[in-house]
Amino acid sequence: MAFQWLKLLFLDPDFNRKRDFLKKVSLFHGISRREFGTLFHSLVARDYFPGETLCREGDIGRALFILEFGRVEICRRGAYSKTGTAAEPRRIAVLKGGDYFGEISLIDEQPRTATVVAIEPVRAWLLYKTEIDRLLRDAPHIGAAIMAHLAALLAVRLRSTLNRMPFALDSTDTVESKKAA
Repeated sequence: MAFQWLKLLFLDPDFNRKRDFLKKVSLFHGISRREFGTLFHSLVARDYFPGETLCREGDIGRALFILEFGRVEICRRGAYSKTGTAAEPRRIAVLKGGDYFGEISLIDEQPRTATVVAIEPVRAWLLYKTEIDRLLRDAPHIGAAIMAHLAALLAVRLRSTLNRMPFALDSTDTVESKKAA
């Protein structure tokens, strides 16, 4: 493990740049300097051009995206009218370097809830569901740190939603039965 980290340090000239960037991403707080070598093996870099779609609403989500640089627009389709036609997509957010999205995909691999398009040149680091599962098995401290952060983030978002919109939640039994199905 230590040998692999040293090998990365000397053979990968971008190692320090990548490590310094990823240390700033809140998702990876709690991961030690030595563990970043293991984390690097789990991430895949991908560049996108302006106008290119990173992920599409309705597609099955299998990865979380961490933006190193560039900006992306997140849009959702509007509600369908009585005639069955969809409203124009609605902008939800614009994210920039250091932000991440697609975190729900690391938990449930369900259809994406929004479409994300590059506004300008973007470099994103992808963390696939299969990799987080591998980290949880082979490097549990790293996997647990990431999942704990995701749980806290999703709790904040759920509380915010509950404060804005009164609605009833399914019981946890319903959630468990949906998993089993």
